[in-house]
Amino acid sequence: MKSVPIHVASELAPEQAPVNNLMDVAHAMRPGLLQLTALPPLSLYVHLPWCLKKCPYCDFNSHEWQDLGQALPEQAYIDALMADLEASLPLIWGRAVHSIFIGGGTPSLFSAPAIDRLISGIRARVNLEADAEITLEANPGTFEKDRFKAFRQAGVTRLSIGVQSFNDAHLKALGRVHNSEQAAQAVAEAAQAFDTFNLDLMYALPGQNLADLSQDIQTALSFKPPHISIYHLTIEPNTLFAKHPPVLPPDDEAYDMMDCITESLAAQELKRYEVSAYALEGHRCWHNLNYWQFGDYLGIGAGAHSKLSFAHRVMRQVRFREPKLYMQRAMSGQPASQSEEVSRPDLPFEFMLNALRLKDGFVLSDFTERTGLPLTALQEGLNQAEKKGLIERDLSRIKPTKLGFDFLSDLQEIFLAKPHK
Repeated sequence: MKSVPIHVASELAPEQAPVNNLMDVAHAMRPGLLQLTALPPLSLYVHLPWCLKKCPYCDFNSHEWQDLGQALPEQAYIDALMADLEASLPLIWGRAVHSIFIGGGTPSLFSAPAIDRLISGIRARVNLEADAEITLEANPGTFEKDRFKAFRQAGVTRLSIGVQSFNDAHLKALGRVHNSEQAAQAVAEAAQAFDTFNLDLMYALPGQNLADLSQDIQTALSFKPPHISIYHLTIEPNTLFAKHPPVLPPDDEAYDMMDCITESLAAQELKRYEVSAYALEGHRCWHNLNYWQFGDYLGIGAGAHSKLSFAHRVMRQVRFREPKLYMQRAMSGQPASQSEEVSRPDLPFEFMLNALRLKDGFVLSDFTERTGLPLTALQEGLNQAEKKGLIERDLSRIKPTKLGFDFLSDLQEIFLAKPHK
């Protein structure tokens, strides 16, 4: 993942970023307090927002497709995505795109020809690396035989399947639209169609015990997946579970489940490289690694987020969330609802929030290169974290200890910007 040298345009007058619009290049390139010597790798995130059903734990920007008698507006939505991408090109001009992640929602609701058109449209507009990783999220309840093979032929190189559990009772408690048999069929077909695929699982589910979790893990491993992501079920605000909380296993049982997961996966050479991700050698998710290493990403689609670096600032954007409004605004060249600069005091936390998720931590020089700040900006937090036994460090690298990994939120919080008095 090589960095790209920065070429700064001269004589750019400071300008106010347009409201409810993409920031213009002159605004992004104006002089500022940061000094980024190179640009990080760039990824592209594409959001397809529709689902068959909204899961009660989900806080993503997903929308149930209610018009069951009508097809999804695939072509109109892809038209909007292409308009969004074209409007964004000046912000990433000349930069190579190393990965694409098509997320949702449930992207596998889209047909293979629509995904083919989407990927072809992206290739025609950006400098996509020849060996770029292209991931598509898929759910077991939204595929039929040979659909995954068709996605592969459309250009998808990596499939991420939202299994969550192979237990019918737990799937029902999670509000999933598939059952265990459909999950098994989907994973079996993915294994035939893709060299690299990921299984998304969850643990600490309502009514789940250690034996249930162990059975889920063994079933998942029977398909020999090269990558597994497994998440502790958390109750997020503004979800159905937040309004009607289920009874979850106590914390000590959840810790036992985490130990079971790590030991079981390690026995199959699936190494934990991020707090929730395990992979065989050569099968780590490049796209997510770029997030965690504070790389750049352009997000297009309803509700998508972007993080883009320039010579003297780091900018974030958010697209309009509601799909119909997003399509209207994207077609008029105004897809972004928010565009703002990350403040200098917030950059250390933004960087550490991501980098500390990695088991191997980060190289100190990456902090300076990707934030434009001196290492002294981290010093107070590092001293505090080391004193608490949450990190270990040498002259070149910082990484969380086992304790820091187990109490990651506490570790990350140390680097929050202190409010001004």
